Amino acid sequence: MTHPILKDADDRMAKTVEATREELSRIRTGKASPSLLDPVRVHAYGSTMPLNQVATVSTPDPRLITIQPWDKNLINEIEKAILTANLGFNPANDGNLIRVPIPALNEERRQEYVKICRKIAEDGKIAIRNIRRDANDHLKKLEKDHEISEDQSHTFIDDVQKITDKYSHGIDDILKMKENELMEV
Repeated sequence: MTHPILKDADDRMAKTVEATREELSRIRTGKASPSLLDPVRVHAYGSTMPLNQVATVSTPDPRLITIQPWDKNLINEIEKAILTANLGFNPANDGNLIRVPIPALNEERRQEYVKICRKIAEDGKIAIRNIRRDANDHLKKLEKDHEISEDQSHTFIDDVQKITDKYSHGIDDILKMKENELMEV
């Protein structure tokens, strides 16, 4: 029997892991990735839009991102948006295509990024532990109100811990992959 509190905790922890994964994916590793340009917003057609809604973003090799605007008239706006996003990139525009070379990271920057990644991962694990605490508090309240037995309460609390361990290990795995990516030369 799965209790709704367990299902809720599982869902919330899964979302936390996914949010942590997304946040870690935004950290530059020295490898080209279209997600590096996710923060870029382009002024087009009277509004501000994400870059991927006005152009095709691709990575033909590990050190280069190319941007092919769907409307050639937007090429200067896209270039300006990349520069104003303060991502540390210097786009080159040939009139049809924008090339964004990705500079290699030096050892000091790699170490800084690893620290940032560890902080993000720890924040994710703290969020998971907070979800565990909420679930356990709900279960203890149900036991106190005699809605579930003491044995059920202990079983459910053990299940919450298993779920917590599963998602904490998931964050550890994501962090390990990101650290390996950062330390690759």
